[in-house]
Amino acid sequence: MGEEICKTRAETVRRMFSGIASSYVLMNKVITLGMDSVWRRRLIRAASFPARAFILDVGSGTGDISLDASGMDRSLRPVAVDFTLEMMKEGRRREGACRILWCCAEASDLPFRDCTFDGVVSGYLLRNVEEVRAAVREQVRVVKPRGRIAALDTSPPPPGLLQPLVLLYFRFAIPFLGQTIARNRAAYEYLPGSTRAFLQPEKLAEIMEEEGLKNVRVQRFMLGTQVVLSGTRRTV
Repeated sequence: MGEEICKTRAETVRRMFSGIASSYVLMNKVITLGMDSVWRRRLIRAASFPARAFILDVGSGTGDISLDASGMDRSLRPVAVDFTLEMMKEGRRREGACRILWCCAEASDLPFRDCTFDGVVSGYLLRNVEEVRAAVREQVRVVKPRGRIAALDTSPPPPGLLQPLVLLYFRFAIPFLGQTIARNRAAYEYLPGSTRAFLQPEKLAEIMEEEGLKNVRVQRFMLGTQVVLSGTRRTV
């Protein structure tokens, strides 16, 4: 029964992203007030890829992180993995997409050998997977010892004077923009809802350490609603 529920949820998320694929890039810019590219660069810097690194972008969507990483360092060799074909089809039409290898796969069942990549990144993946620990474990498995793993994701807004404003933006503004621009209010009700229900960054860091990373660092920004977590795979 539990496995069937997981499959049902995964298929629901897949259909949701399929439905917003054509407007995904534009919506990201709108709802982040144009800051999404800044946050991706922050993620890439946290990953600290060496030159000519073979890197994996898990939950790549339309390839924003892979495109930004290869734009920052043309020697990088990115592989973009996502479980939604429509998102990847949109990504492959973008300028620079020819520098990326594209692969359709599940984040918790990556089709790569152990210790394949020099580094692994993900953007807004972990809050959308059914089993966070399984997704982290797979990333640790496929990265080389001493390789870096970095994840960009949203975080429940911390208590404070601005928390009510942030929650109002999540609850009303983002769904309104989703309806107006993407013609899909339900998807943009799900996305902020998944943020409010997601794990605190400290718990994510704990999971990453338990699954084989060391020196895990947590960087919170944008009123605590965005977080980059990064760590290095242990050698033993």
